[in-house]
Amino acid sequence: MLTVEGLRIEQGTFFLTTDFEVAKGRRVAVIGPSGAGKSTLLNALGGYIEVAGGRVEVAGQDVTDAAPDQRGIAMLFQDGNLFPHLTLAQNVGLGIRPALRLTEAEMAQVRDALNRVGLAEFADRKPGDVSGGQQSRAALARVLVQAKPLLLLDEPFAALGPALRAEMLDLTSQVARDAGATVLMITHAPEDAERAADDLIFVEAGRVDPPRAVAEVMADPPEALRAYLGR
Repeated sequence: MLTVEGLRIEQGTFFLTTDFEVAKGRRVAVIGPSGAGKSTLLNALGGYIEVAGGRVEVAGQDVTDAAPDQRGIAMLFQDGNLFPHLTLAQNVGLGIRPALRLTEAEMAQVRDALNRVGLAEFADRKPGDVSGGQQSRAALARVLVQAKPLLLLDEPFAALGPALRAEMLDLTSQVARDAGATVLMITHAPEDAERAADDLIFVEAGRVDPPRAVAEVMADPPEALRAYLGR
């Protein structure tokens, strides 16, 4: 599903290199200390920063030089990127058409996505009129309508309390399974990885370990991960 070969990222004195594969439908937690390169990795996969070398393949297509909207990838950022002057329905509709000139069928897609994340009755409200958790649900709905095979999540639920974060992780896992999508999710919390991921990628100082089953890694963490976990 996702193949990364010889990927090299250079940003000033920071370097990141990696090779790994993720099978279709897997949910992968990307974990590691602050500044290790987790967000840099996801932004490179999403096409938001240039890479110095290597290859990225999504669903059998080489997307290394493709624009973000041509990669088969949807990305959910930390702040959700909701526009405060638009309703939740309009914010979700941006995932289909940035100009918001939606057909009836596309409007039905928006309504369905809002319904799937439990926001059907809040469609006409603006982000400032709903809770932080509901804003996160709207941002997730916008990802849903894009119907991409690969979802990249850059800690979009980090600002939520533990119970609400767990709820959003469960919801994300559910909608990803329903859509048959593959997920790469950055988190600082090992409990999030254990709750919502099949596999784990550990990133430290620009080094990216290939994915391994979460249970296997947590049962016997490598030394660098053990130090990060404080074990």
